[in-house]
Amino acid sequence: MAKLYFNYSTMNAGKSTMLLQASYNYEERGMRVVLLIAAFDERAGKGIIGSRIGLQASAVAFEPEADLQALIGELSKEGEPIACVFVDEAHFMTREHVWQLARIVDRMNIPVMVYGLRTDFQGKLFPASEELLAIADEMREVRTICHCGRKATMVVRLDAEGKVLREGAQIDVGGNEKYVSLCRRHWDDAMNGQWLAEAV
Repeated sequence: MAKLYFNYSTMNAGKSTMLLQASYNYEERGMRVVLLIAAFDERAGKGIIGSRIGLQASAVAFEPEADLQALIGELSKEGEPIACVFVDEAHFMTREHVWQLARIVDRMNIPVMVYGLRTDFQGKLFPASEELLAIADEMREVRTICHCGRKATMVVRLDAEGKVLREGAQIDVGGNEKYVSLCRRHWDDAMNGQWLAEAV
């Protein structure tokens, strides 16, 4: 039975690496997969999912107004049956995208594996992540660590001078130059003016 899986974490936990490894496992067995990524995320290139350790793969880039169920429906008419759909950077999706993925699972019987952040730099749930936490069949936390050795569950956003930002748009595409993963205690310290140099 197909399921909707949500693999979540903070920044730099290896979510994209896990996605690429899982999709490779399917392809190695001759199974067809479809990889999806938001069109505006061009860090690895347009329509490319890339990891910090250098792995990458081509993906279908979708726009905010895209109907993912219709997209997979069209792609399923071509070639071999789709064995699994993988979505990177799930937090860039809309709530409706999440329901479209659920319908791919429920009505097309195709498993969907989604990878993304749970919360933003202010500690608030992303809309798509909130929806996934509510309706996903299975959830898995991908762990990484804070500079102190505790599990990192939060992320801070930095400006060009390395100062912690407390306000701004929820979505601002970036990597290590802009975000640092922290445990709750050190995130709270950072958001309250006690930013530690050893955190970067």
